[in-house]
Amino acid sequence: SKEKPTLGGTRIKTRKRNIAAPLDPAAFADAVVQLYLDNAGDLELIAKSIESAELNFSRYGDTFFEASTLVAFTGGRTQPGTTKPDEGERHPYSIIDCEPKREAILPSVIYIQKILRRRPFLIKNLENVTRRFLQSLELFEENERKKLAIFTALAFSQKLSGLPPETVFQPLLKDNLVAKGIVLSFITDFFKEYLIDNSLDDLIAILKRGKMEENLLDFFPSAKRSAEAFSEHFTKAGIVPLVEYNEKKIFEVKLKEMKTALTTQIAEETDISEVIETVKQHVKDAKLPDVEVVRILWDVMMDAVQWSGKNQQQNANAALRQVKTWAELLNTFCTSGKLELELLYKVQVQCYEDTKLMKLFPEIVRSLYDQDVLAEDTVLHWFRKGTNPKGRQSFVKALEPFVKWLEEAEEEE
Repeated sequence: SKEKPTLGGTRIKTRKRNIAAPLDPAAFADAVVQLYLDNAGDLELIAKSIESAELNFSRYGDTFFEASTLVAFTGGRTQPGTTKPDEGERHPYSIIDCEPKREAILPSVIYIQKILRRRPFLIKNLENVTRRFLQSLELFEENERKKLAIFTALAFSQKLSGLPPETVFQPLLKDNLVAKGIVLSFITDFFKEYLIDNSLDDLIAILKRGKMEENLLDFFPSAKRSAEAFSEHFTKAGIVPLVEYNEKKIFEVKLKEMKTALTTQIAEETDISEVIETVKQHVKDAKLPDVEVVRILWDVMMDAVQWSGKNQQQNANAALRQVKTWAELLNTFCTSGKLELELLYKVQVQCYEDTKLMKLFPEIVRSLYDQDVLAEDTVLHWFRKGTNPKGRQSFVKALEPFVKWLEEAEEEE
């Protein structure tokens, strides 16, 4: 009988399998570890071997990250941090086994990046494993926690295929971890490492995405949740930009709180002595600088005026009435020539920027003088040597008759 034709005359061989496809997590872990050992930890070669290995990644994705990259246990899935030598081989190439330095850890991050590009579905497994590890931080030694912190920071620096920040920050908020100070030291290592390659704005952006930007104090043990403790801790850690950012934010919140309280009181025409008390209380609690207080008082007073749409005269009357009504409030806080001058600059800028008030500059200044808020010296200093250029030429011209009157009064004395 004739031999059946074969394709191109070659015999079709069945491909020999190097590794029998593992059927449980322990066997899978062993198979992955074997790849590391066979390639002596060379991540380039390992990535290639993983490409061709018949491994069921979709089923054992978590095991892959646990067994190979992060901790590398074999012989059954162990709890993170509890390595026992009798549980099979442990390869020495994992992140937990390397030096706690970025040079040692970065290659692993780039290697994971490669694996994730080929198998994007594994990002979910990386998330699961990262979350589990972070929730078990107390099972690791301090040195190992530092490596995990560096790894996590580099994962964000390298934009590790979509690892979401909340995966990292939220699991850390376990009460027992926070109480022991473990979370604070982890997050401090993380910030330090991340800020080597990235700006503070980048850090704030991932904190925002991780829903942590407003609650940074949650990383601190409850006894230390204060602005002072925050500043002291991160200054000591050498992360001064974060301290400055936080202080500025707290300051802005306090200014806003004072502004809100005042706006309500002025709108309700609260008794002036009560308003003065409110301001004093805020200044004391928030250590607000005098200049900011004076500026806010002016803003809040003017914002409360009911302006008329078209009628210039009505607007003039309303503005001057407001100055007269609240002069005592301004007077209480304009306690020096320097602050009076700041107020005068504030009036100048507002009259320059707000067309309703443009023609009112001399009248407002005159009214503030009549109410004893501005001293004659302040007005004359502004007239002769003022430094703010906004609308200055026309305002100086408009104020000339008043200044002439002041100078004549001076001569008469």
